Amino acid sequence: MYRFSRQIYVEIKDAVDPSPDTVSVLEARRRILAACENTIERLARDSRYFPKPARSLFQEVRYYFPITEQARVYYTIERLLALAQDFIRDEIERHGEGVIAPCRATTRKGKPCQRTPLPGREYCPSHSHLEERVLSA
Repeated sequence: MYRFSRQIYVEIKDAVDPSPDTVSVLEARRRILAACENTIERLARDSRYFPKPARSLFQEVRYYFPITEQARVYYTIERLLALAQDFIRDEIERHGEGVIAPCRATTRKGKPCQRTPLPGREYCPSHSHLEERVLSA
């Protein structure tokens, strides 16, 4: 998974030019790499609740780039995160078959629910109210 965050970092690191009164170039690059890794981790963990990862990552790192490079940086991030999303989706489909996933809900203490979901659902009977329902017209 980290190959995607590293690829984003490699393609945009040379454009880093933080303002002189904030941080050094090395520190800016370190923060950009950390932001890329955090974005990929979040995307892999639960992409369903991360609807616009490219915009989120760009908002976090755009301050380290001059205005003339920001469009290129954004399109690079967008392109590589789209590839990462496709890869994650394929992996889930490939490994998800035959595996019973636990309930997606968390308990009041913040721990994952240990119950088995209903057949064809993502939540157990106790958390079935969290299921997004498709309304038919």
